[in-house]
Amino acid sequence: MSNTAAKSVVLVHGGFVDGSGWDGVYQILKKNGYDVTIVQNPTTSLADDVAVTKRAIAAAPGNVILVGHSYGGVVVSEAGTDPKVAGIVYIAAFAPDAGESVSSLIANPPPGASVPPILPPVDGFLMLDKAKFAASFAADVRPSLASFMADSQVPWGVAALEGKVTAPAWKVKPSWYLVATDDRMIPPPAQRNMANRAQATTVEVPGSHAVYVSNPAAVAKLIEQAAAGIAKS
Repeated sequence: MSNTAAKSVVLVHGGFVDGSGWDGVYQILKKNGYDVTIVQNPTTSLADDVAVTKRAIAAAPGNVILVGHSYGGVVVSEAGTDPKVAGIVYIAAFAPDAGESVSSLIANPPPGASVPPILPPVDGFLMLDKAKFAASFAADVRPSLASFMADSQVPWGVAALEGKVTAPAWKVKPSWYLVATDDRMIPPPAQRNMANRAQATTVEVPGSHAVYVSNPAAVAKLIEQAAAGIAKS
């Protein structure tokens, strides 16, 4: 892997949503000269999502900055050991260690932490309570868009939540982490703990779990810092 700046960015969404939420981030990065690919994870199993992400990495020109939001952090932790990946950026994301999954990371929430309004599984898939979606996931997103996100949810496979990371990319690749300080899906202290463990360059931004939708400028800025950091290393 050369030390030239990475001009390719691959964006990986999390559970309950699809890649369209990255639109604001995409527009900023494209305007600033990046080649951007948005992965459409089926979120049925970690293996399937990693396979889709690796195809996107393979198709992208040159070195890649791999970005994951929420459950997408699990996907990029597993897929990011790919030789083309120059750095990993976590956006309010899970950053599991070997043998960890979303299920294991959320098993014992700290006292007082907000609990996501996840409905009981149906046919092996999870959804968020639509009536509580905006408050828990997208509190700072304009109400009409938060309603659309609630009504266009992608069912999240229980198998994907239980997918365990084998060799986390953050152990071998430089990492960046954006903590959303008003997140009600992944408690901010848990985000900080994962960022510290990954020795990630960390920024804190006021925002909901959907900070990538509500504040695309802050998210794009960190991705561009990662790309610049790779160039200097």
